Parts: sequence; C-alpha cells; structure tokens
Amino acid sequence: VNDFFKGVGAVFSGLTGGSPWRKALLDKGFDVPEEQLTPLFGYLEFCLKQVVADNELGALVSALNGEYIQPGPGGDPIRNPDVLPTGKNMHALDPQSIPTTAAVDCARVVVDRLLDRLSQDNDGVYPESIAFTLWGTDNIKTYGESLAQVLMLVGVRPVPDALGRVNKLELIPQEELGRPRVDVVVSCSGVFRDLFINQMALLDRAVKMAAEADEDPEVNFVRKHALEQAAELECSVREAATRVFSNSAGSYSANVGLAIENGGWEGEQQLQEQFLSRKGFAFNSDRPGQMDQKQDMFKSALKTVDCTFQNLDSSEISLTDVSHYFDSDPTKVVQGLRGDKKKPMSMIADTTTANAQVRSLGETVRLDARTKLLNPKFYEGMLASGYEGTREITKRLRNTMGWSATSGTVDNFIYEDANDVFIADEAMQQRLLETNPNAFRDMITTFLEANGRGYWETSEENIERLQELYQEVEDRIEGVTM
Repeated sequence: VNDFFKGVGAVFSGLTGGSPWRKALLDKGFDVPEEQLTPLFGYLEFCLKQVVADNELGALVSALNGEYIQPGPGGDPIRNPDVLPTGKNMHALDPQSIPTTAAVDCARVVVDRLLDRLSQDNDGVYPESIAFTLWGTDNIKTYGESLAQVLMLVGVRPVPDALGRVNKLELIPQEELGRPRVDVVVSCSGVFRDLFINQMALLDRAVKMAAEADEDPEVNFVRKHALEQAAELECSVREAATRVFSNSAGSYSANVGLAIENGGWEGEQQLQEQFLSRKGFAFNSDRPGQMDQKQDMFKSALKTVDCTFQNLDSSEISLTDVSHYFDSDPTKVVQGLRGDKKKPMSMIADTTTANAQVRSLGETVRLDARTKLLNPKFYEGMLASGYEGTREITKRLRNTMGWSATSGTVDNFIYEDANDVFIADEAMQQRLLETNPNAFRDMITTFLEANGRGYWETSEENIERLQELYQEVEDRIEGVTM
C-alpha cells in the first residue's frame, strides 16, 4: 500500500507538477496548496494500511502457541484508527480517567448546541430539566463524552489530578457559565453501573454541589427543583437532589424492548410502569456500594423534565438497529408524570463525526428510516445475504414501532412507505417469503399491530391484504396446501 501511494504520487507529480489528489481538486475548482494536502493524505495512507492489515488469524495462532499478543484499544475505528488492525489483545480504559479533557471539550460543544436548539424551539426559554441516558460501552468509546455532557449541563467542571484521574469537581461560577444551571435526571444502563460506579458517584456529587450552591433558584434549576422536592418528600435538600438512577444490582434494562418484541404488552401504561419500577433505583454517593429503591424520588424528578436526550456516537449502530435506545427512552413516561401532561421535547445528538449535530428525535427517526429501512441499497443488501437479512429488516420495523410506543415520534409515512416497499409489491412478497417465511410473518404481524395500537393509519384495503397475506404465510409455514 505504501509503495503504491508513493509510486502513483511520483508519477503524477512528474507529469502534472503535483499530486493526483491536488489535480483532482483543481479539476473540481478547489485550489489547495500541496503542503496542506501532504499531511492529510499521509494520515489517510496510515488509515488505509491499518484497515488492510488483518492479523486475527495470526494472533489466534500466537495465542494458541502461548506467545505474546500486542495489546491495543477497543472501540470505534472511525473515532480512533489506533483500534486497527484487528487481532490485538484488546483493552478498554482506566475508568477513573474519564471524562478526559478532550471528551469535556467535545461535550461542551454538544451541550451548547443542544441548549441553543431547545431555547430556539421554546421562544428563547431554557429547559429546566433534561432526562439523560448513559451507556457503558458508549462512554468507553468516547472516553466519557456523555458523562461530561451531564456535568456541563449542571455547570460543574471535572478536575483531573496529575495522573489524569478524575475525582475532584469544581462549580463553574455563574458569570463564567453565562446561563442557568440545568437540572438533570440520569438513567444509567446496567453496564454503566457495573463499570463506572466511581463516575456515578462523581455525577451524584456534582448535582448535589449545584443544589447546595447559594444561588438564586431562577438561575439554578437544580437548586430550584431540589427545594421543591425537599418540601414535597419531606427530606433534606441534599437527599432531594438525588438524580442518578439505574437498575437494581444484577439487573439490566427496562425490559420494554422485550415486551415490544414479544407483543404481549397490554398498553403503554404497562411499559411506563415497567420502566419506572426497573430503573427507579437511586445511587447515593453518601452511601456508596448500594442501589436503593427510590421510585417516588425518581417520579418526582422526572415530572419536572422538559426534554429527553440520548447520544448516537457510532456509525455502526443507529436508533432502530437495536432495541436498547427506545427501551431506555422516558418520553411518554415523563408526559404521564407531568402535571400538564405535556410531552417533553426529545433530542438526539449525533456525534459520529467531528461536526456534532443535534436533532429532534422525530428528525432522527425519519433520517434513520430513509437511510436504512426504506433505502433500496440497504434492504437489497440485506436480502442478498439471505435468511438473516430478512430477519434484520423485520427487526428494524419492530424497533421502529418501539419508538412509536415510547415516544410517539414515528411519522405515519414511514409505516405507509414500508408497506408499499415490502407488502404491496408482490415480487417483494415472494422474495421475503422464499428467503425467511417466519420473519416475513413477523413483519406482517408488526404492521397489523402498529395499526391496531393506533400508530399507523392506513386504508382498509391495506389491512385486508395484510390479514389475507398473514393466513397465506401461516399456511405455508404449517405446510397446509389447498
């Protein structure tokens, strides 16, 4: 690879007086000096060499021989090309070292864009409280970016020691912050709880530090809500400022995704109660090492929420690839708890590139549907892979319905267009049936369920076709011949 780059570059330089990449840019009307392009393409050359250097089998043989295997970091290769080549003895990070300084800088940008967007959409008024979801593996890959976002919202700065370990905090002065301290309700995944117990203590200390600050509650929403909840729950302000929640020890997820998958849930209220009961265990840095069931405190904190928020930090996994994202989405939970029954705004930060974007959940679901579920390049590629590809398409449709159940942000056209692509086209029906009849039956069931639960409005003709098709596929699976 290295010789190829050098050889091609030398030939073009000799013929054109510049590198091939500069010539290509000039042809498109961009005049970029050679000295600026050289380091860029040198780095791209390094990345290409990393991609093609596959050492998995070599490392496997070395391991079987009891030989040394070179260690290396795990994570997203787009964020950190040092993850490649594969075949290393993979490690994660020192949990006490996050959030790193770089993660804090990135978090500050996302928080500024989030608050700008929310204030623009709400006539210049800042949100008072944001419900946050923290994931374990995502914080490993980003070195604590979402963790740092929580700290930035409440206006607290992490202070690393000489070894880079983060165990101290300092309150950012109001003059420097330039905005109100925004309250947070943090729902940690079970993996985050297992891996980052010290960071949960850090978050709890940060929120309580803000709640106990001698500031006007109108510029410190953490303190404002803590004072109100202390009066409501008849406890101290410090205890009322509990904002870090997760599952009980040894328990994982809200199991909302599981309920959506098997279709056995009675209604949205059941999903919401399930979320509250499974995620309502509070962490208290004053009594570390235990998770106490504090469902009343969890509800009290959630009912003040104006916005729910999650991060997408890897191009490998999006909103409908897995059920985890909607499983931890509290949008309709908050709506049910709020006194005015107003649905909170729901936002997603896309940090898969250097230019982080903050979009509404609805915008992100639409983007995800257009680029994957409804994209011919995606579903044709899935179908080409056979049995598993058809199951993947069905799973994505089911996860889309999951977002309807937990947030109500899926547009009707997504179901309608999916029906046109996979059901109305008889040739496509046959392909799905031949490839994976069980997955195709599940797809038909999902369409019927989405309509029955009020998430998809469509014609009677479409529903009748789905019902007839379901019976045909069922007969095919059971071996019934007419």
